[in-house]
Amino acid sequence: MARRPRRAVRRPGGGRRGAAGGGAVSVRVTWLGHSSVVLDVRSGRAGVPDVRLVTDPLLHRHAGMLRRRGERPAAVWQDSDAVLLSHLHHDHAELRSLRLLGDAPVLTAPANARWLRARGLRGVGLDDAWHAVGAEAAGVEVRLVAAVHGHRPMPHRPNAANGHLVRADGPDGARVWAVGDTEHHPDMVHLPALAGGPVDVALVPVGGWGPRLSGGHLGPAQAARVCAEVGVGVAIPVHWGTLHAPGGRHLPRGWMDHAGAAFEAAAQREAPGTRVVVLRPGESWSSDDA
Repeated sequence: MARRPRRAVRRPGGGRRGAAGGGAVSVRVTWLGHSSVVLDVRSGRAGVPDVRLVTDPLLHRHAGMLRRRGERPAAVWQDSDAVLLSHLHHDHAELRSLRLLGDAPVLTAPANARWLRARGLRGVGLDDAWHAVGAEAAGVEVRLVAAVHGHRPMPHRPNAANGHLVRADGPDGARVWAVGDTEHHPDMVHLPALAGGPVDVALVPVGGWGPRLSGGHLGPAQAARVCAEVGVGVAIPVHWGTLHAPGGRHLPRGWMDHAGAAFEAAAQREAPGTRVVVLRPGESWSSDDA
């Protein structure tokens, strides 16, 4: 994929871009484990660079006290145009990992962005407007959406939480929902209207780093019902099967492998119109292959 050296975040100038002479927009999703995803968006237009986004990057072997099962992620996150950060819990906002991404803007809630800037990172506080990311001709825009995740407040970091909507313009646009940590909430039903059309791809949390979930999370069955309510086209489960606390040998056997398959089974019952793609860390799915 063609890359570009300069990273920018702008408010869009208005109107739909690039319908003339363009091909179909495509997205490629690479799951790095937990909530870390590399999202490559290709405009389908000759000479227009792709846009690379990375969500909640955990790029080291461990995150605080939590241990990663498997190897450190491959460096497919390099040359990212922006980071989509959902909140500041340590399993989502790991400062060493964020610093690996250099000057890539970290798009998050304003309170989180201020906290990041105080630590030398390029935090950019978004609101409920669309903000253009990457080369202007690529037509990729990002905005925040609501998330409800306040059950484990931190005294030393802001506790704002959000998801992100990504839309890529063009004759065959694409809309991606990075759900972030959240429980079900009434505003979810409005996401297609906010996105300007159906949600084509959702990165849906379905588990955690232990066999039991605290409040503010979606389990497999809840996540499937959310996909049905929103009308998600393709759902890729995240936030499962990657991290565990020390002493995991005392936990139920196989708990780390349960959530992905459980979500797929629940979606067959609850969201038959949603296609579920279960990835392993390091694997990718592309809309070109759908």
